[in-house]
Amino acid sequence: MSFSPKPFSEAEVERYARHLVLREIGGPGQQKLKAARILVVGAGGLGAPASLYLAAAGIGTIGLVDPDAVSLSNLQRQVLYAASDVGRPKVEAAVERLGALNPHTTIETHPVWLDAVNAGDIVSRYDLVLDGTDDFATRFAVSDACLAHGKPLVSGALGRWTGQVGVFHGQPCYRCLVPEVPPDAETCSLVGVVGALAGVIGSMMALEAVKLVAGAGQPLSGKLLIYDALAAETRTVRIGADPHCPSCGA
Repeated sequence: MSFSPKPFSEAEVERYARHLVLREIGGPGQQKLKAARILVVGAGGLGAPASLYLAAAGIGTIGLVDPDAVSLSNLQRQVLYAASDVGRPKVEAAVERLGALNPHTTIETHPVWLDAVNAGDIVSRYDLVLDGTDDFATRFAVSDACLAHGKPLVSGALGRWTGQVGVFHGQPCYRCLVPEVPPDAETCSLVGVVGALAGVIGSMMALEAVKLVAGAGQPLSGKLLIYDALAAETRTVRIGADPHCPSCGA
């Protein structure tokens, strides 16, 4: 990602003070965050906390893709919204909340279903993509578009008490991990999910995005971090490139 650094205002220097003193971020890293354009697909359980932390971190432009309205059942885990937002389009409510959190961040909205037809056009406008959806057709469309346009993908998922985060850029891609819709695929609406888990995994997704943009540390590239909240345990597994992958295989 190439950019021309722009000076920080006094308010920005104070706002990002804890980043500016971090050796791994500092002024140059914060400038990269300010110049970055990040797309968040799904402004729900994972996208809600992720977008809050991305805005707080000083990401210059955040794109939000979600066609849904806020429902009362969302509020158990989607901390971006309030009770007064029930019935409003999620992206509309999100613009207000994120703008109130950080007026230096620009929010672009895409109140549509992202699919194989429109994914490429939307994804191509951004530097990095976060996918927190619970629909495999959307996940495949996002992964294929990221692969086609050379965009890093931070993918998160959760259900019941377990969550996972992975980073995909080229090979292996997301479909090396999940080549087709699992026959026993479940959604949170069917099996449930503990609310705070969404905050844990969504925050991890935002953290991986910050690392990728700032060039800090070792991102979860080609790896999957699995968090078992009931056991308070994490493990990380390496994902190999699948030569028969329907997206990136030979």
